[in-house]
Amino acid sequence: MAEADPPARTIALGSGVAAVDAAAWDGLHNGGNPFVDHAFLSLLEESGSVGPGTGWQAAPLLVEDATGSLVAAAPAYLKSHSQGEYVFDHGWADAWARAGGDYYPKLQIAVPFTPVPGPRLLARDSGDARLLLRAAEAVVRQNGLSSAHATFVAPDQMPLFEEAGWLIRRDIQFHFANRGYASFDDFLASLNSQKRKQLRKERFRAAQGLRIEELTGETIRPEHWDAMWLFYQDTGARKWGHPYLTRAAFDLMGAAMADKIILLIAYDADERPVAGALHFLGADTLYGRYWGCLADIPYLHFELCYYRAIDIAIERGLKRVEAGAQGGHKLARGYGPVATWSAHFIADPGFRRAVADYLDRERRAEAAEMEWLEGHMPFRRKS
Repeated sequence: MAEADPPARTIALGSGVAAVDAAAWDGLHNGGNPFVDHAFLSLLEESGSVGPGTGWQAAPLLVEDATGSLVAAAPAYLKSHSQGEYVFDHGWADAWARAGGDYYPKLQIAVPFTPVPGPRLLARDSGDARLLLRAAEAVVRQNGLSSAHATFVAPDQMPLFEEAGWLIRRDIQFHFANRGYASFDDFLASLNSQKRKQLRKERFRAAQGLRIEELTGETIRPEHWDAMWLFYQDTGARKWGHPYLTRAAFDLMGAAMADKIILLIAYDADERPVAGALHFLGADTLYGRYWGCLADIPYLHFELCYYRAIDIAIERGLKRVEAGAQGGHKLARGYGPVATWSAHFIADPGFRRAVADYLDRERRAEAAEMEWLEGHMPFRRKS
């Protein structure tokens, strides 16, 4: 019996997510991860956080069927630098430049400025997801780009990249796993006595003389966004030289996604906002994203970004807290090591071999680090 012909498909490189019908885009994923929502990706464009002058040119990969309906999509960007990705390929760029090549622009399948694992191939059918990978490879080859990269890919999508022959890279983040805790004290009881005392001390010290307000939905008012913008600017200036997000992005988050946001703001004795942390709600996960503080207050970062996040996750019955990239200091606070994944298509065969060799050596070192971290979790040892 002859195999049926594959369904007709049209593949295109879009000019931006904002130009795509929101319902069609969001119909391609389950809504569990807020960062692949049309609302979040389009507000980055509408606020000027990505686009002209930012080094992030929106170029989503789009697959349509014979009727013109969207059946697959990937958030993709033409990048003229490697900032805001949190998977560091600066060494690759330097090596390619020394060899006389142009590493940039490159194609980046990612959520800008957001080191959060999630789906990168939005499709109802695996065949259409594979078309997205072929489309990315075609964009690289047809435009003379050095490479394509998919960062912070959901683990269940990694086999598609491996099957396509993309190079695989593994990194480590630190996530809190809710083991059915009834309260923060219940979580503390699972730690060894030294860490339990340390966390209690840090929470007590952090909250002294402060009032901490938890806001979501309509309770987040313009003055709260004004305060959060100041906090974010301070952190952005210290970490990256300048903030990635514009001020308008925060207003658009409030307008489009307030019900998926939990904003924590700390006030001093004079009711002045001195620190804040912005978290996003997923279907089963709380995502810690932005933080800032205008005063040097010991342990307040831990309180707003880690401990309060655990409180919220337990209260809401969420499975996890993902508190952002890097940060071995999270280990002592009950956040365990978790593998994160990226995939890389290198067009030049010689450069691909060099990168593959580098990744092989890096993988062995990372495996040893993961083993060490897993052996130093602060939980009580079972007798």
